[in-house]
Amino acid sequence: GLHHLLFGDILAVQELDLVFSNLLLIVCVVFIGLTLRTQMLLTLNEPLAIARGVSVSAHRTAFIVLLSLVVGVSIKAIGVLLVSAFVVIPACAARLLSRTFTNYVLLSAGLGALSAVGGMIASAAFNLPSGPSIVATQLSIFLTAIALPRLRVLGQG
Repeated sequence: GLHHLLFGDILAVQELDLVFSNLLLIVCVVFIGLTLRTQMLLTLNEPLAIARGVSVSAHRTAFIVLLSLVVGVSIKAIGVLLVSAFVVIPACAARLLSRTFTNYVLLSAGLGALSAVGGMIASAAFNLPSGPSIVATQLSIFLTAIALPRLRVLGQG
């Protein structure tokens, strides 16, 4: 029903969903691995990318299609309302902790995976809904990322 659409149910995910998710993961990893430099160039300096002959529309379309597929698959497991948190929060935390674009991409994926595992553990341990538990874990990681530079400054002072 509407509740499952809004909030998802990770426990209702079936084997075929997992197979499709894993195939999509492989496609996304290969795409990012093969196009990371081009994606970085498009993000930071589109006119230079055009001058170098990069097909901006093809790269953007491929990226948007993959993002749409990831969001579509995620809705069943985590719901419409929580998808945006899954897309945004790990990336924001990684941005605060990274100095290079490559580290940002890798850390963002790592923090997303870490928060998913941590949230599922918290969900099982405290008998809480899985989606909100994962988002709460993401929020704690983000707040830690905000606090780390401040704690370093206090430690040096």
